Amino acid sequence: MSTGRPLDGVLVVSVEQAVAAPLASCRLADAGARVIKVERPGGDFARGYDSAAGDGLSSYFAWLNRGKESIVLNLKDDDDRSLLARMVARADVFIQNLAVGVADRLGFGSAALRERHPRLVACDISGYGASGSYAHMKAYDLLIQAESGLISVSGAPGPLGRVGVSVADIATGEAAARAISQALVRQARSGQGARIETSLFATMAEWMTVPLLHHDGLGRAPERVGLAHPSIAPYGGFETADGTTLLIAVQSDGEWRTLCRLVLDRPELADDPRFATNRARVTNRADTDGVVAEVFSRHSTEQLHRLLGDSRMAFSTVNDVAGLSAHPQLRRRAVAHADTTVDLPAPATTADWDAFDTDPPPSLPTLDQHRAQLREEFAQDAPPAP
Repeated sequence: MSTGRPLDGVLVVSVEQAVAAPLASCRLADAGARVIKVERPGGDFARGYDSAAGDGLSSYFAWLNRGKESIVLNLKDDDDRSLLARMVARADVFIQNLAVGVADRLGFGSAALRERHPRLVACDISGYGASGSYAHMKAYDLLIQAESGLISVSGAPGPLGRVGVSVADIATGEAAARAISQALVRQARSGQGARIETSLFATMAEWMTVPLLHHDGLGRAPERVGLAHPSIAPYGGFETADGTTLLIAVQSDGEWRTLCRLVLDRPELADDPRFATNRARVTNRADTDGVVAEVFSRHSTEQLHRLLGDSRMAFSTVNDVAGLSAHPQLRRRAVAHADTTVDLPAPATTADWDAFDTDPPPSLPTLDQHRAQLREEFAQDAPPAP
């Protein structure tokens, strides 16, 4: 494997907490950037979300902070603000997800920073954006899931429920990392930096494009249909004779004909006007699903795996987290923290550089671990880094 990574030599200073900003900087660290994580007194509160990663270590922190350096700064203190300013002066990227307006009041607003450092890529991450009537509202993942309408189209009819992972935070962190990476390409070519803004609400609003266009163009948003699909049928979960829920996804009328012939053993249904087209199947969803459910209920999971696999139909099993943990496709990578190691799912993308293919592999910083080193490196009279 290549030992060179695309962001080797890039310095990122990130005043970060929780999920979105740490995920953005984690992606940059994985690509080779040096990331200095600036934590509040007491530390990033995500350190204490849970103890699932062992030895009191939070699962969130273990996932999002590998390969970083940690320093605690009190940004109400003049000396600590001066130290941060010296760090930013040498940085290629500055990320912050403080409450809206706080960075400006402290002298680290992206507009002011870009005036002082034209090549800097400055990224602001917020809940609702820097302006508008919601700008100063507190925004956490569940609140954004609700406010964006995501919850209204997710899950089954009945009581509302959240999406089971921090999807708004995760999506926003990924969007920020992508924009920063694009800005670094321009910076390398022209020396010009960038001002990047993203928010949890804006990210989820974009993800809600299809339901929104259904509402705006058709006068009705998709309903909550559980494991089904609001505009495709059959598409969803069906119980086997031994109690397993298998999902199938029939994306075309051709696949419907294949399903009827090779799995359902009901070839005559392929041309039945109630089922011949997707629109007809959606209109007659109860009958469509009933036909599939009846056949699935008479076959074991093993039989259906064989039938669906041999016919090249799209299908999957409704797994639980125990199933994921033992899944044959799950790749893991270990990170170190103090005297502990944590097995994480491998990063979602692979390339000819691997964040974990380093010597030593990435580790998680203890709180304020790099305080002395960083204070010396960025001391008032220290020479600038080459």
